Amino acid sequence: MAKNLVIVESPAKAKTIEKFLGKDFKVESSFGHIADLPSKELGVDVENDFNPKYIVDEDKKALVKKLKALAKKADTIWLASDEDREGEAISWHLAETLDLDRSKTKRIVFNSITKSAIQKAIENPREINYNLVNAQQARRVLDRLVGYELSPVLWKKIKPGLSAGRVQSVSVRLIVERERDIEVFNPEASYKVVAEFKTVNGNVFGAKLGKSFQTKAEAQVFLNKNAGSLFNVASLDKKLAKKSPAAPFTTSTLQQEASRKLYFSVARTMQVAQRLYEAGLITYMRTDSVNLSGEAIGAAKDTIIQNYGEKYSKVRNYKGKS
Repeated sequence: MAKNLVIVESPAKAKTIEKFLGKDFKVESSFGHIADLPSKELGVDVENDFNPKYIVDEDKKALVKKLKALAKKADTIWLASDEDREGEAISWHLAETLDLDRSKTKRIVFNSITKSAIQKAIENPREINYNLVNAQQARRVLDRLVGYELSPVLWKKIKPGLSAGRVQSVSVRLIVERERDIEVFNPEASYKVVAEFKTVNGNVFGAKLGKSFQTKAEAQVFLNKNAGSLFNVASLDKKLAKKSPAAPFTTSTLQQEASRKLYFSVARTMQVAQRLYEAGLITYMRTDSVNLSGEAIGAAKDTIIQNYGEKYSKVRNYKGKS
C-alpha cells in the first residue's frame, strides 16, 4: 500500500500527476465537491447567522467511503485541489467529511502540472486557507439565497427552467437599464466626407476630411465646390512603429481572444483550457495574474532559440498592477 495519498479534483489530472510521483504515492480524484448544499431545500439557516447545511449526495457516498478507507491506511494525505476558492473549499470539505487527522494532512498547490511544479509543491506544503474557504462559502450561500428564492418566480412569470443568481440578476438589470437609455436617446445626424485619390503614377489611396457637417446639404456644397480640383500632398511622414506582444493571458483575455479569433463560447474555451491544464500543457487558467514562473520563461526562451534563433528571443517580465 502506498504511504502517501494525494487527492485531486479530476481523474484526468490524477493520471497525469501519478506519473510524476512514483510508487510511494497513490493519486485519487474527488470528482469535484464531495459535499454541497441540499438540492431540495434552501440549506441555509437564515436565523442562525446564515449557517450552511452540507450533505454528501447519494452518488458520492461510495467515493467518500473509498477515500476514507485509503486515508486510514496512508501515512500522509495530500490535498491537491486547485489554487482558487473552489479548490480550497474542496480541500476543506475533504478534510471535514473524511475526518482527516490534521497532523498527517497537508495542503499543496501548483499552477502547472509538470514534474518540477508537483515536486516543488510537495516540498512546500501549507495549511488550508480558511479565508478562501469562507469566501467560497459566502459566494455559495449568496447564490442559494438569491437563486433558490428568485428562480421559481421566473418559472411562473416567464419560462420554466430559467435560473437567477447573484451575478445573473445584477447583469440583467444593467442590460435593462442600458436598453432603456437607448430607447430614450435622441440621435443627432452628422456627415463625414471620405475621398479616394489617384496619384500621377496611378496609385490609389483614401483620405478622410478632419471635420463633420451637420447637414447633408452642407456636405454636398463642400463636395460640389471641390469637384474637379487638383490636390497636392503637402507632406509625407514615415515612422518606425514598435509593436509589443500582448501580456500572458488572464482568464478574461483568454476568453476574449478565443471568442474573437476562434468564435468559441466562454464554456467551450474553459472546457478546452481545463483539458490542456490537466494534461500539463498550460498553467492554471483561472487567474488575474500575468506573472510567469522562471521555469516557464526559461522553457519558452530555449524553444524559441532552438527553432528560430537567438535574435528572436527577448525575455519580458510582466507584472500585474496590484
